[in-house]
Amino acid sequence: MAKHPAPQRRNPPARGRGARTRRRDDRNDSVVVIGLGRFGRALALELAEEDTEVLGIDHSAEVVQSLSGSLTHVVSADSTKEEVLRQLGVHEFDRAVVAIGSNLEASILTASLLVSFGIPNVWAKATSEAQGRILTQLGVHHVVYPEHDMGQRVAHLVRGRMLDYIEFEDDFAMVKTSPPADIVGLTLGNSGVRTRHGVTVVAVKRPGEGFTYATADTVVEEGDTIIVAGRTRQTERFSELR
Repeated sequence: MAKHPAPQRRNPPARGRGARTRRRDDRNDSVVVIGLGRFGRALALELAEEDTEVLGIDHSAEVVQSLSGSLTHVVSADSTKEEVLRQLGVHEFDRAVVAIGSNLEASILTASLLVSFGIPNVWAKATSEAQGRILTQLGVHHVVYPEHDMGQRVAHLVRGRMLDYIEFEDDFAMVKTSPPADIVGLTLGNSGVRTRHGVTVVAVKRPGEGFTYATADTVVEEGDTIIVAGRTRQTERFSELR
């Protein structure tokens, strides 16, 4: 087997026994991201921006070189080889992301290795329902569909008056929107918003101010921005009210 390049680092690597001990102690603050395409790159850089230690792995030396200095460690390696991942210490991490989308075989083999390592939290990107089912059957804890989820989110924003939209599991969503006319000028307790529309206003933002938690005594004014929570379809309908 060809020897893979050593990880490129932002800081000089620690040497000896102390380096391995430190990583084991700090692994809760570290994430390995395998596959540094558009999704993996954006994820890894966002984690690094939030001061999370990131080990980035990609088969492309060119991609690795472009991220040198941006991530804590970045290396060009074959993530489908168990011995390679063990040499990089991937088995010591508590959190790992398989961001390989286009190469189905590499995605499945890599995810299978991470699960076999006993890593407690493994996320994997899927580009199709079939790939997602396979990843779930392998034991991957969290399967994400970035393109599908983003397309769905943007569709909601385009269709109505939503300013932002987050959908959770079990048919639940939170929507950032403008208040409809029938609750403007009333306290939320008197507006009957929960009874009539099946949603709860959880926060209100006045123009030029920040968000504050909403209470039954909060009066919603024209020009306010509100965040509402409830069943997905009910939040959608509420955001379409004028």
